[in-house]
Amino acid sequence: MRLVVDLNRCQGYAQCAFLAPDVFAMHGDEGLLYDPQAEDAQRERVAQAVAACPVQAILVDELDLAATAPSRSGGESSDG
Repeated sequence: MRLVVDLNRCQGYAQCAFLAPDVFAMHGDEGLLYDPQAEDAQRERVAQAVAACPVQAILVDELDLAATAPSRSGGESSDG
């Protein structure tokens, strides 16, 4: 999964580092370090971090997710 953080928007609240410490880390009081190519195993924690960011500075590249997501079968069909 590919992440993008708007570091100009980030205010250093550190909610992401608390919720997904394997992906996000604070450097000093306000500097954020993160792994832009986070592993899929971190998907749930990253989703929590995205939702918890007070300034909505974290984006997950949805196109990247769609391209790498395994196809699912389960009775879903697209008629039309």
